[in-house]
Amino acid sequence: MAMAMSDSGASRLRRQLESGSFEARLYVKQLSQQSDGDRDLQEHRQRIQALAEETAQNLKRNVYQNYRQFIETAREISYLESEMYQLSHLLTEQKSSLESIPLTLLPAAAAAGAGASPGGDEGAGGAGGRDHLRGRAGLFPTPGAASRDSSSPGEEGKQRTLTTLLEKVEGCRHLLETPGQYLVYNGDLVEYEADHMAQLQRVHGFLMNDCLLVATWLPQRRGMYRFNALYPLDGLAVVNVKDNPPMKDMFKLLMFPESRIFQAENAKIKREWLEVLEETKRALSEKRRREQEEAAAPRAPPQVASKATNPFEDDEEEEPAAPEEEEEKVDLSMEWIQELPEDLDVCIAQRDFEGAVDLLDKLNHYLEDKPSPPPVKELRAKVDERVRQLTEVLVFELSPDRSLRGGPKATRRAVSQLIRLGQCTKACELFLRNRAAAVHTAIRQLRIEGATLLYIHKLCHVFFTCLLETAREFETDFAGTDSGCYSAFVVWARSAMGMFVDAFSKQVFDSKESLSTAAECVKVAKEHCQQLGDIGLDLTFIIHALLVKDIQGALHSYKEIIIEATKHRNSEEMWRRMNLMTPEALGKLKEEMKSCGVSNFEQYTGDDCWVNLSYTVVAFTKQTMGFLEEALKLYFPELHMVLLESLVEIILVAVQHVDYSLRCEQDPEKKAFIRQNASFLYETVLPVVEKRFEEGVGKPAKQLQDLRNASRLVRVNPESTTSVV
Repeated sequence: MAMAMSDSGASRLRRQLESGSFEARLYVKQLSQQSDGDRDLQEHRQRIQALAEETAQNLKRNVYQNYRQFIETAREISYLESEMYQLSHLLTEQKSSLESIPLTLLPAAAAAGAGASPGGDEGAGGAGGRDHLRGRAGLFPTPGAASRDSSSPGEEGKQRTLTTLLEKVEGCRHLLETPGQYLVYNGDLVEYEADHMAQLQRVHGFLMNDCLLVATWLPQRRGMYRFNALYPLDGLAVVNVKDNPPMKDMFKLLMFPESRIFQAENAKIKREWLEVLEETKRALSEKRRREQEEAAAPRAPPQVASKATNPFEDDEEEEPAAPEEEEEKVDLSMEWIQELPEDLDVCIAQRDFEGAVDLLDKLNHYLEDKPSPPPVKELRAKVDERVRQLTEVLVFELSPDRSLRGGPKATRRAVSQLIRLGQCTKACELFLRNRAAAVHTAIRQLRIEGATLLYIHKLCHVFFTCLLETAREFETDFAGTDSGCYSAFVVWARSAMGMFVDAFSKQVFDSKESLSTAAECVKVAKEHCQQLGDIGLDLTFIIHALLVKDIQGALHSYKEIIIEATKHRNSEEMWRRMNLMTPEALGKLKEEMKSCGVSNFEQYTGDDCWVNLSYTVVAFTKQTMGFLEEALKLYFPELHMVLLESLVEIILVAVQHVDYSLRCEQDPEKKAFIRQNASFLYETVLPVVEKRFEEGVGKPAKQLQDLRNASRLVRVNPESTTSVV
């Protein structure tokens, strides 16, 4: 019964919330008025939460069901698309068959027309029939089709077919004036962007006997095109692109200095494009070779005749011409040379960078001592285009956009091949740029811990490990190269150290950590930096130069804190002995003073737990020695004067206060107690400060000596209360 009531309540709540006239503010107001207390509100909240979870589950279920339906629909569309391709292919074959039927009847029709009557009328009628049939066979393909122009016999028919086709292309009237040019093959293609394989546009390709015309579709004018580009076949290279679904049925056209990728409608049309392009290029090359031979043939007889008509000519003068001609000839007929451009394309496509560079080295070694006739220059031009493409791929491999998880060793392959290509400077620049991005990413991904010292330990470990790995990899990759690369690495290391110091200072100095914490963090950074000395890379001076301003600021801030604290204690000074109340507290104070370097503190302790010194002087001693110890952890030569001046300022505050108290106090007992404190300050504390400073720095401080000597001039005897500082 309760379950039924609960279900009915949930249904009623769902209908209320789904109502088009639902107002949240009014609903909450009514709910708060009707509820008896917090318990009712909590129960209502649970019901709404359960309803929300149920709605979310229903939404997920609907999304999943719609997604399955979408996949099934996409699969059906793919099947339909495949069937449409097959239907289009069948229609294309039927059209080609229908176009070839009249051509098979041409000879018979011509013979019938010629034999029917010797008169001119029937002959004219035959010619008219021939023209009519040829007009039917002339052939602009249906959109989406690809066809070979093998239907029009003779040069006149081929020229007429080309004229008919080019009339559909805007901006190519100049091609109609080229004699002997005819259409070989044409068809629809889709052009893709080479780097990211994004679809660019639909085009139509017209392959002629000496060039390839690419025209773009005009969507507003069905069946019409606009001229896009024209490429001579002798400077065109065709490369098959391996299928990589969903990118398939593609081939690449390489034209120095650019390349374009096209997609055919299916594998059969792609294969036809590749075959007919190679056949046409081969036929054009053979035609031009024959033309060159025919052009050179008529010039041979006059030379023979000249020799025959001049029997007195010295034959020895003609002999040197033969070796010169032989020197100009370089054998490029070997199979590996002929296939070298295509092999390079395959290596680049398959990311076989080592194989590509090996082929280039082999070619360079073969052509090293040979002349450079036009065939060699042409080969060099084709190879240089592949070298440019290979370089672009290697540059992309080293770009910071690539994954940086492999560490510096992941760059070795691309760097070594760039060095082999003679681009050592570019390899060095890209390698260092890649590693800079890796260092930046590693620092940025480091989680900031609550404890500053723990974060600094992690930061130093990550940064200096990365720097050490980069240095070792750099030495491995660029060993034996130009020394300028090592200079570039030092500059990069300084830049990387700046990146590290920015993160270090932001966490240590900008957050106003205590001087002891800052000193410990700097000590950790110095220890890690010294580890780089094992590989001959000393960056300690760089970290000093980058941290000097922050450390100066920290020392100045802490000095001001000590001075303010000392002045505050001085203002409340009553010149009374310290009573530590318990022996434990006295023992603890003795240990603290011993750690500060005051070894004769026993002589200032009295009976029980009394200390014959003022609280102000004892606190000043502990604070000053603590400041000195922490500052020495931060010390390096650039901070010498900063630390020394800070110490002098701190000591002067205490010295001047004691001097002032001696001159102003009239009570003999208090005056004697002040002299005792002054004696402790001048004869014990100042020598300890001077000695510890000399030990930490390595040389004595003249300013501290002068301050102590001036302090000795203070007369602490009963007859004099004046002092000279």
